Amino acid sequence: MDHSANAVDIELSTIHTGHSVPDSAKAATAARDKDGACIESNPVGGSQYPGSRAAAPQVTFTASTPASRRKARIQFATVCWALFLAGWNDGSTGPLLPRMQSVYHVGFAIVSLIFVSNCIGFVTGAAANVWLTDRFGFGTVMVIGSLSQVVGYALEAPAPPFPAFVLGYAINGFGLSLQNAGANSFVASLRENTSTKLGILHAVYGTGALASPLVATQFSQMSHWSFHYLVSLGIALFNTVSLIAVFRFRTQDACLEEIGQAPSQDSTGEGTNNSNKYKQMFRLRVVHLMAFFILIYVGVEVTLGGWIVTYVIQLRGGGPSSGYISSGFFGGLTLGRVGLLWVNQKVGERRAIFIYAILAIALELVIWLVPSLIGGGIAVSFVGVLLGPIYPIVMNQARGVLPPWLLNGCIGWIAGFGQAGSAFLPFLTGALAAKVGIKSLQPLLVSMMGFMVMLWALVPSNQRRVD
Repeated sequence: MDHSANAVDIELSTIHTGHSVPDSAKAATAARDKDGACIESNPVGGSQYPGSRAAAPQVTFTASTPASRRKARIQFATVCWALFLAGWNDGSTGPLLPRMQSVYHVGFAIVSLIFVSNCIGFVTGAAANVWLTDRFGFGTVMVIGSLSQVVGYALEAPAPPFPAFVLGYAINGFGLSLQNAGANSFVASLRENTSTKLGILHAVYGTGALASPLVATQFSQMSHWSFHYLVSLGIALFNTVSLIAVFRFRTQDACLEEIGQAPSQDSTGEGTNNSNKYKQMFRLRVVHLMAFFILIYVGVEVTLGGWIVTYVIQLRGGGPSSGYISSGFFGGLTLGRVGLLWVNQKVGERRAIFIYAILAIALELVIWLVPSLIGGGIAVSFVGVLLGPIYPIVMNQARGVLPPWLLNGCIGWIAGFGQAGSAFLPFLTGALAAKVGIKSLQPLLVSMMGFMVMLWALVPSNQRRVD
């Protein structure tokens, strides 16, 4: 029997009769298709959210052809590469910070202006993302983000005067924010193995953050230290070419249709007016809670991966090779995002975040209170393992608590605004270090991790209505 034909017959009968097919019939058909060939659209009926349009009947799109599977893999690999570059960027700064201070003759507070500049770029990109995506489309906005990084790295590579160097970080932050938002919303919109793909997406981010300190540590000991940004420039140029070749400046729905996924009617049911979409998004309390949670999380992640090198050198007697401890942290981050997927499923994603955060706080106390270079380095790596799964879990949870027609915009804002944490908390660390020394790093991290636990407890676990 041709199971795919049965699925199409059921969907076509829905269109002709104007009535939805019983869930049992759909479940039976889907169960017979062992290869997962059919992607079912939502049944006909009204949305649970007031103001949304009733979902129209849709024909099932088949995504099991070799061509569509190949295109899906290529698209996923392309957004993963964009996140690799984001991780590469975030992991580069820590090993280069001591060299920046010596070259530009600045202290902790002044060198931390690169994080302020980065933060301005992130927040600007997050605020502009919804308007840009609705105006130009997903594919075009991703290219704009990548080109912004090309410009930023081109400014930084020749080690220009410090104000120009700082400006490069702002432009870079703007581009990173757009790509981070686009990649997260694209993968969150996929209907097959979404949580696993989000875990892989952010594991690739961790791979970039693992690799870059290895390279940056070498450049930090050379006379042409800023040539590290030429390597970053090469990666950004390849990223731009890949995004153009794969997504070809198209909308997200057009890209999803190419791999056989029907666009959700709910996703276009409301908010076609930009101002209306912004109003609906910012009335949702859960959006603000998740955005601030991710801001603190990303800030902790980048602060630990960046300032830990300075901390180890000054307080634990580490040498120039201490930059490898940063790689150990991001290596743990990568491992945790893939290796702990089974734990997330076993204990439940929401509960897993509480467990990981509390264990990470315990290990941070070890790093803080036990004066051991080797022990601290090992503990830093395990903190990375525990923090790793948190980001993809939050993005996956967002799919369950946000209205479908606002999902892409909300995830874009959460990811983009949250990325500002990678600039805000490192700057705060530098400002504190200028006042009381780098010993303030661990108390700050422990308090921020505790704040994360409190914020997550406030995030609802069920869908909320939009007024």
